[in-house]
Amino acid sequence: MKQLILSGLMIGAIMASLPAEAQSETVWLDLTHPIPTFHPVEGDPIRTDYDKPWLNSKPHVTWYQQAILTISNYSTSTGYYPSGKLVIDEHYGTHLDANNHIMNEEETMVEGGIPNDKRTDMAQMEVDDLIGPIVLIDIGPRVRAELEKNGGIPSPDILVTDFSNKSAAVVTADDIDAIADQLQDGAWIVVNMDWARFFFDDDSSIRTSPYFNNFNHPGLNRAAVDRLAEIIDERDLNIGGIAIDNITVDTGEGARGDGPSVMKTAPWHSHTVLMQRDVLFVENLAKVDELAKVMNSGAICTIVIGAPKHVRGTGGPARVLAMCES
Repeated sequence: MKQLILSGLMIGAIMASLPAEAQSETVWLDLTHPIPTFHPVEGDPIRTDYDKPWLNSKPHVTWYQQAILTISNYSTSTGYYPSGKLVIDEHYGTHLDANNHIMNEEETMVEGGIPNDKRTDMAQMEVDDLIGPIVLIDIGPRVRAELEKNGGIPSPDILVTDFSNKSAAVVTADDIDAIADQLQDGAWIVVNMDWARFFFDDDSSIRTSPYFNNFNHPGLNRAAVDRLAEIIDERDLNIGGIAIDNITVDTGEGARGDGPSVMKTAPWHSHTVLMQRDVLFVENLAKVDELAKVMNSGAICTIVIGAPKHVRGTGGPARVLAMCES
């Protein structure tokens, strides 16, 4: 079968205009943000010099420092060979979380959950862990409707744009129930929130950027996480994972946690509940809105995740592709 690699902006028009026999061709989508890179601070090879980007690199929102690239040239009689050293955090940019990314306290473990000492690291993953059929949850229209209250811009004030656990503009238990019949072993839930457009923003501060929005961003609310866990347990499912176009799978409220101390009291409910059920996460996806257009037109898509295979790794930057057939 002939395969096409197309820019996302062309996909909708092309699929609609092609004759029926041509529409069976495979379309590949790249759901990965580019990794911006910077020179190191002079004399400190592991600290980012934000004033010295490589090419057109622009900082993105991250929990960590931006990636550092140092390039050296190896000269020969026929030319020279640039070769770089990359310093990058595991959970940076579009990345995969292994299920050893959390070690549960005893009181948060469920019967049959993966014990902490049995959690899989990046080098232990199998091919089947990194590929699977996509089950789409598309809340992009609901997110856009909420943003329209503030001219299309996220506000950290939930009274202006509300992405709390109680909001209708997040993934709810009803959304999980709506796709429950499509879930099978190895399936990946891919969530479109049309949020990736805020990833590269003039303000890359973790708190003040619209992308993170000071813990007021969409994701799976607590009830959605719990409902998915119930379905997994009831049907003895082994789904592949969840991939989402935001900095975490949880809503901002879920990432923050329940107590007065931020990210100290029951934070990241999705990680606590689902990783012990062998659910992997991909965070910071790009162009999921384009994937949603293709799938809402009837295409069947498969996710393919390329990630580093490093021993003891808890995650790693990933190249995430979707292969779609109408």
